Amino acid sequence: MALVLHYHPYSRAAGTLWALEEAGAPYELKVVDIMKGAQKQPAFLAINPMGKIPTLVDSDVVVTESAAIALYLADRYAAGRLAPALDDPRRGTYLRWSFFAPSVVEPAVMAKHGSWDVKEVSAGWGSYSTMLAAAESAIAKGPFVLGEEFSMADVVFGGLLRFLMMFQRIEPTPAFKAYVERLDARPAYQRADARNQAMRKELGLQ
Repeated sequence: MALVLHYHPYSRAAGTLWALEEAGAPYELKVVDIMKGAQKQPAFLAINPMGKIPTLVDSDVVVTESAAIALYLADRYAAGRLAPALDDPRRGTYLRWSFFAPSVVEPAVMAKHGSWDVKEVSAGWGSYSTMLAAAESAIAKGPFVLGEEFSMADVVFGGLLRFLMMFQRIEPTPAFKAYVERLDARPAYQRADARNQAMRKELGLQ
């Protein structure tokens, strides 16, 4: 049975499409009309009580949260190619920056632009400036998070950086720009981007 991604091209599921293309497993897209609130209807809430996409269904397994879906795909369908083995010392780095993206980068950006009144010592994401410095350190030895080898961590970490720079939520530092340009050159990303564009056109969203 093919993987099923509950999806909309104007959602985080657009990035999950890249993870699927990198993993190389057969999949199908099931469009959820978020414009009409389909993600909050009982049928979808039975699958994901949060009422959010992306939501991945793999036979009897349901996986939600963008980073979790990407890492699941790498472990199940591309172990050793997109995910270091369990006994590979690089797995720590792989997990570190994969979780850093949603746990630190995103809330730090939201706190800055939302003017959240939080103390750095109390916030798990620290300060915006500290986050930026740490994020740059992740790719300082580049070209990818694991050095010379591309991994699903780059889909999670790099995908978020691309999104935030696109919407001017994070500074496009030279290191970030060069890193995202390397990611944009990947055939799997280009296939995903083309399919997202085609879906937007098909749904009359362009």
